Amino acid sequence: MSNQAQPFALVVGGVNIDIGGCPHAPLVAGDSNPGRVRMSLGGVGRNIAHNLRLLQVPVQLLTAFGDDLFGSQVSVSCNALGIGLDYALRLPGEATSTYLYLTDPAGEMVLALSDMDICAKITPAYLAARLPLIREAQVVAADTNLPEEALLFLGENVSGPLFVDPVSAAKAGKLRPILSRIHTLKPNRLEAELLSGVRIRSDRDVPQAAQALLSLGVQRVFLSLGAKGVYAAQGEQGLWLPPVIGVPVNTTGCGDAFMAALVWAYRQGLDLKGSAMAGLAAASIAMEGEETIHSALCPEELCRRMKL
Repeated sequence: MSNQAQPFALVVGGVNIDIGGCPHAPLVAGDSNPGRVRMSLGGVGRNIAHNLRLLQVPVQLLTAFGDDLFGSQVSVSCNALGIGLDYALRLPGEATSTYLYLTDPAGEMVLALSDMDICAKITPAYLAARLPLIREAQVVAADTNLPEEALLFLGENVSGPLFVDPVSAAKAGKLRPILSRIHTLKPNRLEAELLSGVRIRSDRDVPQAAQALLSLGVQRVFLSLGAKGVYAAQGEQGLWLPPVIGVPVNTTGCGDAFMAALVWAYRQGLDLKGSAMAGLAAASIAMEGEETIHSALCPEELCRRMKL
């Protein structure tokens, strides 16, 4: 089914159009507020794929989007980036997933509306029709915008390692049935609490939560702790790593860059510490850009910040 000439990463997840408005003055309810509106491509799956391309990793993306104007923008952008959409699902009459939000003048989110119904179209039947591609992939990375039954299908059918970003505490519960099938899990504190059953009240609880996830069958855990860095665990090994120094401008894309770097590091054969360093380095690069994806990410800059 696939004509890939070299080992590739497969990303299975959502694509999004983000539309945000920032007023010039405090918002006035029930009125038209002068301000700035920006539109950008997003979605955890698409963002991971974009970062992987910046890291020169061949990528195929399994996702669903509409045949509307936003869908055309997704298609054009992915083609320009070299993200393979050969097996993606473009649905006539469906609306491409859209995230609409308003901030206050300081940039803090005030209100948002998320229309992600199209992600429900990423069904086990759709994935089964792409099974040769899924099994051929060197690495499969997924996000929990997928329906639970689609995640279960991936857990039961991937041949390579399965990397998963839980996305949010509200969606992380979908992963409980497949924790034993996950190679690499990148939760934050709330997601780790939910999946491990361990309450993280202090730093002392972090290794316990990670070990609980390992005991449930996850092979590697990279527990993201924001300004405190990451706790990485595999087997009997556990280690804390502080953040890589960066100049924070926008932190919204750090998690997606971290996950992409974990996939890159796996392909490079790096160990647990090296993989964690790659993730932290990628996050430090991502935070220095105004957009969710920072074009400065590349293998050379990643290695420089990892001090390789």
